[in-house]
Amino acid sequence: MRHTFFRLAVLVSFTATVQAGMAQETSVLDNKGDKLFTTLYPNPGKETVLLLHGGPGFPSDLVEVVQTLKDNYQVITFHQRGTKKSPCISKDYSMPAYLSDIEAIREYYQLDKFHLWGHSWGGLYAQIYANQYPERLVSLFLCCPGSGTNTEWQQTEKEVMQLNRSKCTHWQWAKMGWNNVWGALGSDRAYKRLFTQVMKNYNDGFIQTDGLEIDFDNLRAESINKTRPQIVKYPILARQENPGFQITIIYGDQDIYNASKNFVLNRYPTAKTVTIKNSGHIPWLHNPSAYKAALEQHYRL
Repeated sequence: MRHTFFRLAVLVSFTATVQAGMAQETSVLDNKGDKLFTTLYPNPGKETVLLLHGGPGFPSDLVEVVQTLKDNYQVITFHQRGTKKSPCISKDYSMPAYLSDIEAIREYYQLDKFHLWGHSWGGLYAQIYANQYPERLVSLFLCCPGSGTNTEWQQTEKEVMQLNRSKCTHWQWAKMGWNNVWGALGSDRAYKRLFTQVMKNYNDGFIQTDGLEIDFDNLRAESINKTRPQIVKYPILARQENPGFQITIIYGDQDIYNASKNFVLNRYPTAKTVTIKNSGHIPWLHNPSAYKAALEQHYRL
């Protein structure tokens, strides 16, 4: 068998399908009672790339990113803890709990070492993992990553707020504030409305946003509200002078982050840095060719 007893111990359910021309296997893993909805794009004999979506609190299947990598790598995505498909029974949203999810997936798929890719909050999640488990990584690809934990996260939030304010009318900004209040009180619907506007703001000027449809069915207020305080209280990440693995950092030239990007750049002095022109926070949508070129160079496609 490809997987050992550990797979039998943690597997809750397994489904193999072909969607959009991509073979995939979906599994629900058990991590000490918490569930992890995981998708494997199998490519036997190839190295594995694990993708971490943004948020926290709402998942993305990152299909466009998978499409670029799947022919040369085995790719894994998962819905992070606390979303509808990955219910967090323990209510534990600490950073050690988040790290244990990656470790559970790594052990389930029997990965000694792997490539880690992270976008936005997922890029910060990836940095936290790299700080704790550098020996596990072949490479680290940070796509418009969150800038840091603790006070660095708070600075990042201020920059994101300023970006959203600049993109909104007075009425839109007022509704964002109202939905943020109700979301903080636990309303999934309020956060769905809030992040619908946020995504329109992020894409404004790059792609058509009129009638923009965003799938937020799996968004959960609890994971948003309980993860943020854990990020703020987590120690500031250490500088990694010689991490022992390849690192690429990319940002859009009109990204949502400003000065806080320097926290990331200073943390990884050996990293290759790329600025994607004519792009905001979602480069694979805003400038697909330039994003793909950076990805291909990092992964030697």
